[in-house]
Amino acid sequence: MHFNVKTTKPQQFIDITHKVLEAVKTNNVRDGIAVIYVPHTTAGVTINENADPDVVRDMISALDKAYPVHGYYLHFEGNSHAHIKASLMGSSCTVIIQDGKLLLGTWQGIYFCEFDGPRNREFYVKII
Repeated sequence: MHFNVKTTKPQQFIDITHKVLEAVKTNNVRDGIAVIYVPHTTAGVTINENADPDVVRDMISALDKAYPVHGYYLHFEGNSHAHIKASLMGSSCTVIIQDGKLLLGTWQGIYFCEFDGPRNREFYVKII
């Protein structure tokens, strides 16, 4: 399934867990795997805590310390930090589906990771 996501900030993590679960329910899958894929070079996907929003803020802050927006980069578009961060997060993740539910930990959620926004983005969910 294809999903659109509109980011509103230069860098932000958007919880897409509910969209992935929508794909599971639409496909009426009880057991299998969900592959979440982001087809962008300056955005990614990750699984992390979704109970405390400070975790997301801390992650973005730590990534900025390691790979600052305004660092010494050669890429002429000026968004090398976004390419690096997207590569670190990765362009896909896989979640087990068990009994029609995503097998995530108590505090886990799936995040679309924007590093070069705001933009109109997309991601895909393939149920196997």
